[in-house]
Amino acid sequence: MQPSALTATHFAQYPPEARALAVQHLALLRQLPPAFLASLLQELIAYDYKFPAERAALEGELNYLQTFSAQQLAALFHEFRGIELAAEGDKSNWVEQPLAFNEQFSAYLWSSHQMDRFQEAAAAYGEHLQTALPAPAPAVPRLNIAVVGAGVTSYSDALFARLRPHGTFFSHVEPAGGLRTLLGTVQQRAQRNPGPYAHWYVDGGESLPLDTASQERVTTLSYAGLQPVRSALLDSIQRETSRPGAGPESLRNYLAHLRPEQLGLRDDKVLDRFRLKLLTEGSGTQIYSTTFAQWAGREVLRRAAPLTLLVRFAPRQRQRPMYELLARESAPAELDPAGSLIDADMAAWYQWINLQRLSGHDQSVFIAWFEGHKQAVAIGPATVRGAESKSPVTVQALLDMALSG
Repeated sequence: MQPSALTATHFAQYPPEARALAVQHLALLRQLPPAFLASLLQELIAYDYKFPAERAALEGELNYLQTFSAQQLAALFHEFRGIELAAEGDKSNWVEQPLAFNEQFSAYLWSSHQMDRFQEAAAAYGEHLQTALPAPAPAVPRLNIAVVGAGVTSYSDALFARLRPHGTFFSHVEPAGGLRTLLGTVQQRAQRNPGPYAHWYVDGGESLPLDTASQERVTTLSYAGLQPVRSALLDSIQRETSRPGAGPESLRNYLAHLRPEQLGLRDDKVLDRFRLKLLTEGSGTQIYSTTFAQWAGREVLRRAAPLTLLVRFAPRQRQRPMYELLARESAPAELDPAGSLIDADMAAWYQWINLQRLSGHDQSVFIAWFEGHKQAVAIGPATVRGAESKSPVTVQALLDMALSG
């Protein structure tokens, strides 16, 4: 079936909001080349489970393309129209199952030596869209915090070496009450600038309780809090891999089609789907707390584009053979605080890099702190690049200074 033959009934199996959006832009969808449309439909079918920032971006893209004439659309998507589809592609159910179609299509692009051409077309379209529809500036400067080293009593190597050239390193931070102070700032920002999924607290261990006023304004994710879900997922993986003939592809397909309720997630359709993807698409998020925290922070930044994000890294279990890590009857995990600190130090660097990809990054503030210790680094308009401060400072004073710009 060609896009020109699309009707409203082809979207009958889409979730309600996605279906309404597809029908609203049906005339546009009929004019798009299949090589591009399948990817767009993969985003559109998940519309009901997207964060506000993702919804706004998709709606903006569709509304923008809606203003194009047929000739303008043909020129914009010229490179996509030149990409050949496999003969069976026209017969596949690419509208109702765009993910499955795109997986087969990707394999065909490689086998037919068209992947480079497709990637070039996609990159050119992405650059065009970014220029035409730049992401809106945040309502207030973004604040990102990484707390590393929980459970580490002493550490002699240099911390935050990659971050120090971009901000000010503080070597005499008063650690008492520091974590509570940072979390309090997250809650204050959420109360001053409320918005759905705008403020996040991710914890690689047990999350600290929020005050009553912030419980619905700060989105919380924790490794410990998702323990029942992680256990259910590992049980499911074991059952699936023990089936006769099961292999990596069948497992991947099984995980791609899992639903949140199958793992006991029934609270918030958007957040539940995010949790599911975090555990089924992240490598090691089910068994390593540091990986969980790093991947969660990355995905929160990429998808929700929050105003505030606090990521706290807790000790992960010591590395063991994979069969032991996945075994449900294995011995209690032995924690590795020092190794976890090394992981978290690198993760804090990645968190700052991912922050740079968001709008308003030049006004954003980033703070990384060695929990319970005196080392911290602050990056933002008010900090001096590559400097070091040896003056005693509280965590609150460090925050006030960094946010003063």
